[in-house]
Order: sequence, then C-alpha cells, then structure tokens
Amino acid sequence: MNLTISIQVSVDGVMQANGGNDDELDPGFARGGWAIPTGDAESFAYIVSTWQRADAFLLGRKTYSLFAQYWGGQADDSNPFSAAMNPRPKYVVSNSLTEPEWANTTVISGDIAAGIRELKARPGGELVVVGSGMLARWLLENELVDEINLIVCPVIVGDGLRLFPQQGRDFALELVESKAFPTGVLAQTYRTKGRPTYA
Repeated sequence: MNLTISIQVSVDGVMQANGGNDDELDPGFARGGWAIPTGDAESFAYIVSTWQRADAFLLGRKTYSLFAQYWGGQADDSNPFSAAMNPRPKYVVSNSLTEPEWANTTVISGDIAAGIRELKARPGGELVVVGSGMLARWLLENELVDEINLIVCPVIVGDGLRLFPQQGRDFALELVESKAFPTGVLAQTYRTKGRPTYA
C-alpha cells in the first residue's frame, strides 16, 4: 500500500488544533480553529475526496479517540467524513489501547515500524494518515512515507506544533499535484525521493 500523509498546515507549518480549541487535547493552546475560516466549498470537497479515495486509514492514538467519538458515533453516515471512515479499515498506533470499539479497527503495537511496513507491503491501495500530527512526524523520521498531501491554509498561526521539526531528516520531494482554491487554500502533493542534492 502507498502511505500518504494528508494534513492541513498553516503557512508557518503549524498542524496543531486546526479544527478548534480543546483544552483536554491541547492544554494552554489558544489559537485552535485556524483552518476552518480559511476554507471554501471547493477546498472542502477536495479534502473529502482525499478521505474517500483511501483504502484504509492510519491514525495516532489521540486522533483515533477523537474521531471514534465524533465520526464513529454517526450511524447514518450523512457526514462525508464519517461515511468515508466508518466502513473502511482503520489502524491505530497504540501500546495502551487493547479493545477498540470503533468497527473495523486494528491496533498496531509493539514494533510499530514493522507493523506499518507489513501494511505497506500489501499489494495496491492507499493507506492515508489524517490528523495524527505526532504520528506523521514519526513516520517521516522513520522513512515510511510515500507521499505528503499538504493542505496549506492562508494563515500564519505564530504558535503551536509544526509538522516538520526544527531538526530532522532531509528529503527530496517531487511535486505530483498542485491545486489552488478561491480563498487561497493550496493543496500540494509531494512524493518522497530519498535524500536531496545540495549545491
């Protein structure tokens, strides 16, 4: 399977709390909810399409719990995000979760890298990481990512956890697709290409 990170970031690279303020998940962070006001119908439809094309989802523990509570509780699937997630396989990275209640969920624990490599070795399909910022950073550091789909929102948050750490691995990237939406949201998909060349 092809492993794709699909994530909203601000122009300054913040990924934290894009949907709103939640003091339990992001204690002390007061700038949550920065992505939603920048969107429009076209960028919303694009984000939905990235979820709908997934063959399976890979989630971090915190994002999984949040999504399971919110999307997993919508039985009629009238919301396009719950309609995309509920019937598809979901893999959650956790060493503490043992009995997930959200249907079609498998826990990856122990040797996480080996478990994800096993998923990636399966033929065809796309394994999509949504939300799950800390997992996304870990996957990049462990060179398990095939593509990065950045949905860049026209805002500088100025604070918060960034997708790319100040120090980390370097990657050459190939631009696969680029789209601009009316409010200034940019969707850029990159394929990882090993180490970059330096002048």
